[in-house]
Amino acid sequence: MNMETLLSYQWGAMVPEFIILGVATCLSLLDLFASKNVNRRWFGYIGIVGIALAFVSLLTLLNEPPITILENTFRLDGFAKAFKLLLLVGGAIVMMLAIQYEPKERIDDRGEFYYLFLTALLGAMFMTSSGDLITLFIGLELLSLSSYILAGIRKKHLPSNEAAMKYVINGGIATAITLFGISYVYGLTGSTNLLTIASKVTFLDGQSYEQMLSLAFMLMLVGLSFKVATVPFHMWVPDVYEGAPTPVTAFLSVVSKIAGFALLLRLFLTVFASAPAQQMTTSILQSMQSYIGIIAGVTMIVGNLIALRQQNIKRLFAYSSIAHAGYLFVAFTALSPFMLDAIWFYLLAYVFMNLGAFAIIQLVASSSGTTKLESFTGLYKRSPFLAVSMTIFLLSLAGIPGTAGFIGKLNILVGALSVSATHYVLVSIMIITTVISYYYYFTIFVYMFFRGGDRTEPFKKPSGFVLSIGFCACITVLLGVVPNLAYSFFFDQFSGFTDFFS
Repeated sequence: MNMETLLSYQWGAMVPEFIILGVATCLSLLDLFASKNVNRRWFGYIGIVGIALAFVSLLTLLNEPPITILENTFRLDGFAKAFKLLLLVGGAIVMMLAIQYEPKERIDDRGEFYYLFLTALLGAMFMTSSGDLITLFIGLELLSLSSYILAGIRKKHLPSNEAAMKYVINGGIATAITLFGISYVYGLTGSTNLLTIASKVTFLDGQSYEQMLSLAFMLMLVGLSFKVATVPFHMWVPDVYEGAPTPVTAFLSVVSKIAGFALLLRLFLTVFASAPAQQMTTSILQSMQSYIGIIAGVTMIVGNLIALRQQNIKRLFAYSSIAHAGYLFVAFTALSPFMLDAIWFYLLAYVFMNLGAFAIIQLVASSSGTTKLESFTGLYKRSPFLAVSMTIFLLSLAGIPGTAGFIGKLNILVGALSVSATHYVLVSIMIITTVISYYYYFTIFVYMFFRGGDRTEPFKKPSGFVLSIGFCACITVLLGVVPNLAYSFFFDQFSGFTDFFS
């Protein structure tokens, strides 16, 4: 590839990624050469400015037509823009949590804490824009490797070390399984470009081709299910969420999950929705709906039932995160015309309600020195603002009307029921497990409002935390009352992802 060809590409499509990469590189150099006496917390503020600039640059690209560069390995279409907006908003809130995070034992490599978040965010952004299996894998591993280090950054904290070890082992297994599935797809089509693969698998008719593509589908589904934490591939989640620093836990529960679902949708809808099955009467993706539905049902049941027994707030939210992955898989199982916008809206709501909750968890844990449920005892007396905000987030996570979480679940239910009567079973499981979740979410209410604690001194609330929590609470209520704001933006700016396959 000569210089003239390189210069002919529309590199403006990658401006958000270039900004994040540039800020991460600058922070790593500053951390290397700056004196040890320099307060590394300023790196976090620089990171937030970088994320804000990337967000603004992405907004300027919203009205641009779909752009493909580097032989269609990088795509900036409506799908990529929509999920990048979620990633950048989530990344900015997580960075604010990281700035205020101060564990008992001092983090020696404080500078790494910030630019590793940026490199992980960069990998997630590449995953949403990948039009090729190679760039897709590079983005996935950039996100994964940064997350492994972040999970174990508290080097003198044994649970953090355990979390990093379990995360690395499970992540390595998931990567190997995913690559095994990718190798079958490449072997059958001779290409790594997703659109080229989609055009070639259309003509792969025959029992042997169908069996091999089905095997590739199952392998890739298993590998990516590790990333989004569905049962039975969830084993690493509770220990990693508990042992990792709270900002890292928040990052894994929201930003990493958004990237995982973006990758899942981009890969499966492009490749396997085009692959014929059952003598060309359906597609591989549709023929595998029952398996995806089983994963969704089991994930919702296991996540919510085991959460009932948790006494540690971070482990409780780990199983809650697993359950929410099951809810999203219901939409993926249904393959309804509303699937993409339902998943996008649910993840939008999840960004604010879950990160807002984790911000309060970090404040309470730093004040009490523990992440047990008892640390929320008497929270209303100590800080009505935190207690009321936590109530909003929990109500939204539980799916109570008037919150964004309710609208998100309602959209998934309506989409599932509009496609097939056989989805009544899956919808029933979703409704029942949602009701079960009320118990463990409302248990936190009991501690906050109806139990008196020994401590009565007010919380020290940094202004950044107050702004972040207040912003998340307001958006959670606003999206629950006026969801059309989000949906109008979605259809106006992204055209319902009509450019997804072009």
